[in-house]
Amino acid sequence: MRIWPNIAILIGVSGWLGMGQPAPIVQPGAPGKPGKSVSAAAAAKMGVRAPVEADVAFMQGMIHHHAQAVEMVDLLRTRGLRKDLLAFGERITISQSDEILSMKQWLTDRGKPVAPAHDHAHHGAGMPMMPGMLTAEQMAALAKAKGSEFDQLFLTGMIQHHIGALVMVEELFETPGAGQEPVLYDFATDVDNTQRAEIGIMRGMLKEKR
Repeated sequence: MRIWPNIAILIGVSGWLGMGQPAPIVQPGAPGKPGKSVSAAAAAKMGVRAPVEADVAFMQGMIHHHAQAVEMVDLLRTRGLRKDLLAFGERITISQSDEILSMKQWLTDRGKPVAPAHDHAHHGAGMPMMPGMLTAEQMAALAKAKGSEFDQLFLTGMIQHHIGALVMVEELFETPGAGQEPVLYDFATDVDNTQRAEIGIMRGMLKEKR
């Protein structure tokens, strides 16, 4: 996986909005916090990189991807058997719910929709499947299972899900010009590091006899 060098100054640039006028250039604060506008001249001196189309698509897709992980943990609360797995799942849903809010804020701050425009026009057809996401059949099987059977399906399904997130990050960084916007770069690399670690934990859980 190719990793682009980080840029020290955390600057985000909004796209062009209406009547040919540029949107404000925003210097984001911490996740979920409002940013502040900087002049175009100052931004140019700071080496600002605006998000490209692939960056926006990555954030929109990852919101959809994270939402399914949260849905899987919702099932775990009532159908799982292992207490250690439940505690692990709660950590996943807390972190990914927070990340969903941060991704939505990132898109909003840059004047981008939280979902592609074509998805709003297809009468609820919804986002396409992202890499690693469970199919409708897999989710149905998970919803029907209980106890140790559920735990097994949850772990294998969430490992599949996490591997898909790693694929999404890899595809982002392999896209020319993408993944260089500083806030996005930090987020994507954090997703990669965190989910690699969680895959290791889940694989260890699968080996345990319960």
